[in-house]
Amino acid sequence: MFVTASGVDIDEMGYAMSRLEIESELFDGGNTVHEASSSTRPGKLFPKVDDEISQLTNLRSGPNDRLHQLVPGKQQLPVSPVRMLAGRESNYSGKGRFSSADRCHMLSRYLPVNGPWLVDQTTSRAYVSQFSADGSLFVAGFQGSNIRIYNVDRGWKVQKNILAKSLRWTVTDTSLSPDQRYLVYTSMSPVVHIVNVGSSTTESFANVTEIHEGLDFSSNDRRYSFGIFSVKFSTDGRELVAGSSDDSIYVYDLEANKLSLRIMAHTADVNTVTFADESGNLIYSGSDDNLCKVWDRRCFVAKDKPAGVLVGHLEGITFLDSRGDGRYFISNGKDQTIKLWDIRKMSSDTSCNLGYRNFEWDYRWMDYPPQARDLKHPSDGSVATYKGHSVLRTLIRCYFSPEYSTGQKYIYTGSHDSRVYIYDVVTGAQVAVLKHHTSPVRDCSWHPRYPVLVSSSWDGDVVKWEFPGNGEAPVLANERRVRRQYYD
Repeated sequence: MFVTASGVDIDEMGYAMSRLEIESELFDGGNTVHEASSSTRPGKLFPKVDDEISQLTNLRSGPNDRLHQLVPGKQQLPVSPVRMLAGRESNYSGKGRFSSADRCHMLSRYLPVNGPWLVDQTTSRAYVSQFSADGSLFVAGFQGSNIRIYNVDRGWKVQKNILAKSLRWTVTDTSLSPDQRYLVYTSMSPVVHIVNVGSSTTESFANVTEIHEGLDFSSNDRRYSFGIFSVKFSTDGRELVAGSSDDSIYVYDLEANKLSLRIMAHTADVNTVTFADESGNLIYSGSDDNLCKVWDRRCFVAKDKPAGVLVGHLEGITFLDSRGDGRYFISNGKDQTIKLWDIRKMSSDTSCNLGYRNFEWDYRWMDYPPQARDLKHPSDGSVATYKGHSVLRTLIRCYFSPEYSTGQKYIYTGSHDSRVYIYDVVTGAQVAVLKHHTSPVRDCSWHPRYPVLVSSSWDGDVVKWEFPGNGEAPVLANERRVRRQYYD
């Protein structure tokens, strides 16, 4: 599903190149061997995506229109690196440099599909893997109570090895503060623990070598217990938002060190929550009641009443990722689909979500019924739907690709079939499928600036995929260490 890299080198991601001594084949229509191949499922046409999201994506990742006026040749997309550089030398933008959209047009074709190279290997299932906002740190959380923070800039050296406190079942989620000084982690417990990442202690054993302060989300009622599936820092680092197994959303005020808000948000587990944008006023939530909801903290009309509801998934939602504009987000669902949403199309009516499934199914141990794969919700309000990956056994996560390097042109996700899938937002095509793992890939993370993607799996492997590669030999299947068998 993907092609290998060529030997063309563009120093500093295309900015520092000032000569045009590139092989002449790159002039031919702009199609270079750097690009990952794309495909759609045979016989299945991807419905036309919403014009506005298509236009917004193209504005972020398309070349300037003036390029075609100054540089001769066929007007075909994507524009080859040589034509882009020739246009820059001609100063078509009037700024003497690439615009952010030009940069994304150059970089978004260089997908992190080569490799993989081993970052870490354990005998414990990996549940969480995330780059920090600036890409200098990487966090991996494992079922065996360990959370490891790697210093990416120092050769992926383990900067902090955290042994979690009072872990119930597994590390369900982690979140780094915006200043990267603190990390919070959650499990199937109402207590969220916070760790000082910036301390000099490498081995952080809870309340032995370091204090892991507990933040109690249970409103001081210690008889009341629940688990937390999802947690996020606000952009200003002053609050945490969490989704829980008691159908609720919680907001914790870190400065006041107390719970500030509880919303009885859904009628089933709230598997995922996130802030919609930098303001922190809007919160998105997804639940096993099949609904995505939008909450506006500025204008609660009534207690526990959302600003709107988004209907379309046939099964529970496992993860949400915001585009960061307070308008669009994506959701991964147990109906084996990713959906793209525009909150301006939300509804206040949830009655259209009445269950009509005529079969018994549990994603934790059963395959998705074949007769359900082509079903569509009669009131589906999503902008687009992406299919091909598998959402079974665990709360598999999906994301928009980075804005800096791709203009959020892609959506990528882990999968129960042990792979990572990358989709084109506008066309719905599978532009790459990454194959290495032998167990479900629950989480994966794309570096915010460079073509590097890290996937983590229940097989215990944490591996990185790159473009064009680091010169080392990738991990081979027959070189993997034999592990003990896991059972669901």
